[in-house]
Amino acid sequence: MRHDPASAALVVMLRGLKMYGMAQAVAELMEQGAPAFEAAVPILSQLLKAEVAEREVRSIAYQTKAARFPAYKDLAGFDFAASGVNEATVRQL
Repeated sequence: MRHDPASAALVVMLRGLKMYGMAQAVAELMEQGAPAFEAAVPILSQLLKAEVAEREVRSIAYQTKAARFPAYKDLAGFDFAASGVNEATVRQL
């Protein structure tokens, strides 16, 4: 029974992602000390880091959408011809 910090980090990341069954399986594989598992640890670590990053991006995108910030507008995109506003007065202001 060896305690590899990289394998322990896998368990922490899996629990952080609420993947408790997989965290339990990784803990059991750590206890067994299988060479195939030890060889797969770097790949699993990279995959979990990618999943964490993807979830963070999706979370930020969702929160931004839910915040319903107003759309950016400026005078360059405003159609004065379709409006009753005097263009010269607005540009002077």
